[in-house]
Amino acid sequence: MSNLAPSDKAYVPFVSVDNMMKLVHHIGIEPMLAGLADYIEEDFKRWELFDKTPRVASHSEEGVIELMPTSDGEVYGFKYVNGHPKNTREGLQTVTAFGLLANVGNGYPVLLSEMTILTALRTAATSALVAKYLAPKGADTMAMIGNGAQSEFQSLAMKAIAGIKTVRLFDIDKGATRKAAKNLAGLGLNVVECDSAEAAMEGAQIITTCTADKQYATILTDNMVGAGVHINAIGGDCPGKTELAPAILERSDIFVEFPPQTRIEGEIQQMAPDHPVTELWQVMTGAARGRTSDAQITLFDSVGFATEDFSALRYVRAQIEGTDYFQDLDMLADPDDPRDLFGMVRRAAPK
Repeated sequence: MSNLAPSDKAYVPFVSVDNMMKLVHHIGIEPMLAGLADYIEEDFKRWELFDKTPRVASHSEEGVIELMPTSDGEVYGFKYVNGHPKNTREGLQTVTAFGLLANVGNGYPVLLSEMTILTALRTAATSALVAKYLAPKGADTMAMIGNGAQSEFQSLAMKAIAGIKTVRLFDIDKGATRKAAKNLAGLGLNVVECDSAEAAMEGAQIITTCTADKQYATILTDNMVGAGVHINAIGGDCPGKTELAPAILERSDIFVEFPPQTRIEGEIQQMAPDHPVTELWQVMTGAARGRTSDAQITLFDSVGFATEDFSALRYVRAQIEGTDYFQDLDMLADPDDPRDLFGMVRRAAPK
């Protein structure tokens, strides 16, 4: 039976949830967030190399299931991800994900990974990377409105990458705020629990909105937003789901990942199809300006884009090399004769 054992070509490195958590602790959560941001920035700066397509989405009344593909010409990557706001009421995650990298030259996968945890990390790393470019100088306080699964990652990324010292938490579910405050205790941030969105925004130069309901919501009204702030709007990430009053968008300079996707899924789905936006890759390469004045309101209309997942998978692939934080998965058929797949199957019949 030894001739039926998988060959080296059959194996794909697989990072399970358990190994992803071990990797996070091996690296340290803040260094990992900073490392992910470096990879994301590097890939934004070579934006023109990438295949770019809006994610392929299957919508239902309950939520959405999406595939997010891209390639830089040498490596191909995709992520499977869902978004089902009702899930927490059933004891399930709102978002689950996994992802894959493959060699463009031969099509063979080179990494399979959980991405539920990794998506939370890369989303937070992207937010903080953008804030580094767009937030007012010296910003040290963030309002975190929506204290679900993403909130602690966002808070720590803003600390590690954008330099915030205080996070002011608010959620309509006080239990979520208590959870976030407890999780962030002792991690170097001044954590303030607030009773309203307005209270959370007092003194904040960065405002992050991250709510889950799939609806046109108004988490921020126009009168709540003063001059000179940076808004990090994460929650609007599919058609029919927004968080900001349109009047805020009218007053803001809006920065996006990939306009054809953001106009369908982001806050700007509320605006005219030609409403002006600036692409982040242009800011990062110096081709476009970011923050230009102290009074300016900058808005990152974040919906998540495939290159960020590609960057995250690329980072993980580099970090697991030479470690035990993955397992080899017998995933690819490898017959002795590439033309004789049937023979391989037949020889595997029980004796």
